[in-house]
Amino acid sequence: MYAIVKNGGKQYKVQEGDIVLFDKMSLEPKSKVELNEVLALCKDDNLILGTPFVEGAKIEIEVINEDRAKKVVTFKKRRRKDSKTKRGFRRDFTRVRILKIAA
Repeated sequence: MYAIVKNGGKQYKVQEGDIVLFDKMSLEPKSKVELNEVLALCKDDNLILGTPFVEGAKIEIEVINEDRAKKVVTFKKRRRKDSKTKRGFRRDFTRVRILKIAA
């Protein structure tokens, strides 16, 4: 069984027991939360699509920790112009474990 869940403007394919990196949610570690924005649910080769969400479907997650990703560096150089730009970015995320998918 898997589900497509919406979180922070992004969509994630999750299964029970998976560890997923969501955008920062500002929650305490070891806390349990239910997500109701389930876009699709697949159970025994039976796909249920929501309009826009599947009614009665929810996903129970447990927050593991919050952290920051490794720095992503962008470097732009324009040849023969003595012009260059270096910029870095670190994404904040929340690491969660999918405990239960309920239909």
